[in-house]
Amino acid sequence: MKKEILFSMKSPFRDDFNIYGYTFGSGSKSLAIIGSMRGDEVNQMYVCSQIVKELASLENHGYLAKDVSITVIPSANPFSMNIGKRFWAMDDTDINRMFPGYDLGETTQRIAAGIFNKLENYEYGIQLASFYMPGDFIPHVRIFNTGNDYVEEANDFGLPYVMLSDPTPFDTTLLNYNWQIWNTKTFSLYGGSNQKIEGMATKHLVNSILRFLIKKGMVLKRTFDPACVSETIRESQLKVIQAPSAGVFYKKKSAGDYVRKGDELGRILDPYEGTLKARIYAYVDGMMFFTHDSPLTLQNTPLFKIYGSE
Repeated sequence: MKKEILFSMKSPFRDDFNIYGYTFGSGSKSLAIIGSMRGDEVNQMYVCSQIVKELASLENHGYLAKDVSITVIPSANPFSMNIGKRFWAMDDTDINRMFPGYDLGETTQRIAAGIFNKLENYEYGIQLASFYMPGDFIPHVRIFNTGNDYVEEANDFGLPYVMLSDPTPFDTTLLNYNWQIWNTKTFSLYGGSNQKIEGMATKHLVNSILRFLIKKGMVLKRTFDPACVSETIRESQLKVIQAPSAGVFYKKKSAGDYVRKGDELGRILDPYEGTLKARIYAYVDGMMFFTHDSPLTLQNTPLFKIYGSE
């Protein structure tokens, strides 16, 4: 294992801003894995830390293929995580909306450029990503539909679903999108929620990455964890249920639950008086793909996303 500083920046106070990478093997650039780019992505950093731990053990026991090189970046934004901010503390900008970056630009543009310079030319890329709103996801692989034909390879993670997402203009500054444009086969992994590291969702993500490494011949060891037969879906197939009003949100279903039409999914209460403002019901049968988990909601906020049919 080789630990090195991939990007460094002087800080006017506290320690310098350093992004660390852990590289295993000395062959061609096979795979890069990146975790948290936002200050609340604790789960994403934790999953990467477990991959670092597993790869160190596999390398020490001779289970790493000779001709590969795997780099893991657990955190690309330790400063925001240390002070409890989701985005960059100075100007509230998002590093993951700055790619491919600009090395003479604003701070987060320079950070993105430094990261992207190190991540170029890998055959495969994995990002442990988070959604733009707080919530729980059923574990799945997400790929931007940019015309690159490698969707079938996403099945090698052995997760329940592979989601194809059509990029919007707003998405063209994401790492995933730019990685793909520059010919790296890129996968975003979602599962669980940002600030929780307990439970099966986290284990599923760790095991899915190890399965992928084994399937691609980077790790010479059989997996012990059973894989799913992945189903490929499009994001447009998800049925979205929005909040009919603002208030305190109490959910009764979680990501991974199977629901039927008419099931009560949650309630919205008046934040001052505690009275019931709305009950929320499923209008389709299907798998609960995403659930909002903030205790407060605004009107029209997407609270549930179900993969199913009416």
